[in-house]
Amino acid sequence: MLFQKPGNIPSSEITDKKIYLARREFMGTATRSIAAVAAAIAAPGLLSSSREAYAATKLSGIRKSALSTTDALTPYKDVTTYNNFYEFGTDKSSPAQQAGSLITRPWTIAIEGEIRRPKTYDIDELLKLAPLEERIYRMRCVEGWSMVIPWVGISLNEIIKRAEPNSNAKYVEFITLNDPKQMPGQRSGVLDWPYVEGLRLDEAMHPLTLLAVGLYGEVLPNQNGAPVRLVVPWKYGFKSAKSIVKIRFVSKPSASAWMKATPNEYGYFSNVNPTVDHPRWSQAKERRIGEFFKRDTLMFNGYGDQVAQLYTGMDLKKFF
Repeated sequence: MLFQKPGNIPSSEITDKKIYLARREFMGTATRSIAAVAAAIAAPGLLSSSREAYAATKLSGIRKSALSTTDALTPYKDVTTYNNFYEFGTDKSSPAQQAGSLITRPWTIAIEGEIRRPKTYDIDELLKLAPLEERIYRMRCVEGWSMVIPWVGISLNEIIKRAEPNSNAKYVEFITLNDPKQMPGQRSGVLDWPYVEGLRLDEAMHPLTLLAVGLYGEVLPNQNGAPVRLVVPWKYGFKSAKSIVKIRFVSKPSASAWMKATPNEYGYFSNVNPTVDHPRWSQAKERRIGEFFKRDTLMFNGYGDQVAQLYTGMDLKKFF
């Protein structure tokens, strides 16, 4: 299959979403392992673990959020076929091709650490803690491309308030699934698995910080971080950990996966800052997927009015 660079895809060549999903469903069914099929037959609920079957499921009770941007949406096809998800490979097309192996039901998320009320949630139990919201967020990759995505999820602060962090809780870690059988990219040493990311507690509590479980009104596709992922729109995309299995409250920041891999390139904060170049390229411009010309990169990805106060007095070139 020939993959064009996203900026060169004319709208006339974008496959209709229904046709695309039908084709992916056929391909996924043909390649699904015998063991996975047997498990699905034994427990019908596991049929939803198929990316094609489950990701096409509509989410109900979604309310629109006032926190959404009015930017034009990136086409569904681009959002679901042009991804960074190293657990399924380093190419942008690899996640969509490989992520059908991920089983997303049953799924639990452990909330632990410096809190008064540790708890392990079933993913469906988690979704009942607060109304689902659709939030249209600008998302920027450190590599210089960006998208506008209609995420569906709940504010992370809803989980944090229920956990009741104690006085030692200053940071929040997000630990993702580590299962090379399901995630073929983890069979490589490209990163120190599992993928771990972190936020300061006040960043995690910010109203913009989202636990996403869907996009475009449907359950999150596997290649986009199913069944639950972090979305922090004023930071570079790699801060948004995918397929989360544990949220841990800690007193000190720990090195994230990318900080361990290349500490001179990826700092703890990783706020979108056009004045701080990546060691190998400028961050001053970005290419919105679907557009030909580059645009100026906005400080905090355009969310400065909402989040700049979190960093008052900090040198954002030093603490990048």
